[in-house]
Amino acid sequence: MVALHTTIAIVAIVALIIRFKVDPVISLIIGSIYLGLAAGVGFEKTVEAITGGFGEIMAKVGLLIGFGVLIGSLLHAMGTFRKLVGTLIGVFGAKRMPYAMTTAMSTIFPSIYVDVQVVLASPVARSAAPHIGDRGLPHLAGAIGAGIFAGYVFMIPGLAAISICALLDIRLGNWLIYGIILGPLTAILTTLIYGLLLRAGWWKKDRDEEYDEALAELEAQDLADAEAGASEVTRTPPLGVALLPILIPLLMIAFGAFAEVLEFNTPFIDFLGNATIALFVGLLGAFLLARKYRGTDGTNEALSEGFHTTGEILLITGIGGSLGQVIDETGLDETLAGLFTADAGAPVIVSILLAWFIAALLHIAIGSVSVAAIAAGGIIGPVLPSIDVSPIAIGLAIASGALFALHVNSNFFWMFKSLLGLSTTGALKSLTTVTTIASLTSLPIVIALGLAL
Repeated sequence: MVALHTTIAIVAIVALIIRFKVDPVISLIIGSIYLGLAAGVGFEKTVEAITGGFGEIMAKVGLLIGFGVLIGSLLHAMGTFRKLVGTLIGVFGAKRMPYAMTTAMSTIFPSIYVDVQVVLASPVARSAAPHIGDRGLPHLAGAIGAGIFAGYVFMIPGLAAISICALLDIRLGNWLIYGIILGPLTAILTTLIYGLLLRAGWWKKDRDEEYDEALAELEAQDLADAEAGASEVTRTPPLGVALLPILIPLLMIAFGAFAEVLEFNTPFIDFLGNATIALFVGLLGAFLLARKYRGTDGTNEALSEGFHTTGEILLITGIGGSLGQVIDETGLDETLAGLFTADAGAPVIVSILLAWFIAALLHIAIGSVSVAAIAAGGIIGPVLPSIDVSPIAIGLAIASGALFALHVNSNFFWMFKSLLGLSTTGALKSLTTVTTIASLTSLPIVIALGLAL
């Protein structure tokens, strides 16, 4: 009966979000309360599980998410990401832009939110597209979509990646060792495969693209501002300096992870490699740069925007932890453990495929990569001690599954469509297609890692 009630709770959450347009936070709380009461956890323990689960995940990722969002907000205010995109065009040229864009999106841009990423990248894609040819716009659109979400789920400090690590109790440094390879590799392979699809006639310009005169005017103004030095940002730091608040924390985390693996770590090295300390160093650096180049008012404005965004993120992340704790209290782990230890010939592969399938199904239904990853992590987390598979492999499988088929029930889908000047069909043939390819491309790599770990 516990499995049945869990299924009902998840279906109810999905239905509330999709059919009745109820906010995910409210939907997750309703599902958590139903599951706790229906599964016999009891009134008091259900409340304790909801509050305890929220507090537990906040203790793990609250500061990490907050620091990461604030870093992104400060760098965005200084024009760092716009300058990076402009540099990519100058260095690689228009023809190589799809691969340059998808690499940057999957490695450096995850420090800012996905909606800001597409806002920054879309004018560049539209302006560079004519230099590539008739397939320029769809190829760049696909590269942007693949890079944004590969970075979001695989790369630190992508929200989905951090959340999965917290729910499965994976050290960020250990995850980073694999994510820093898997993220850009998935994005580049997806962009390559998608380019082959376009060559085979996948794209029909007259049906898949829409010309928006108002958007074109805004884009022209945006590019003019950028050429003039950007109207909002009168002074900007050199690009290499501006990227240090992102690069230094990643190096600190990676160094700590390698020190642990190679067994030369000390308490001081562990301190430096701690993700919270590393991201705080990045935040401090971004703050000092912003004060120098944007002044006190500009810095405070960027921080205010970051705090606003952080609150929304933390709430949905914490409630995802609440659902996971309620599931843990129901004893579902014993039931799911039976599925994950299926006595097939390859239990590692079966377990990875199950984790991938749960995340993919949740994403198709809910339409949010982060909510799907958090919900899947909450469901699978309690099972991990019962199966003989590396938590990192299961976590990467969840990340891979959460990528699958981003489509019309996602707000990002419609933003992507509008900003890139695509029809609904064009958005399906670009964003939905590349996220599906990325999910399916990364899965065999995750399976291979799972067998090796």
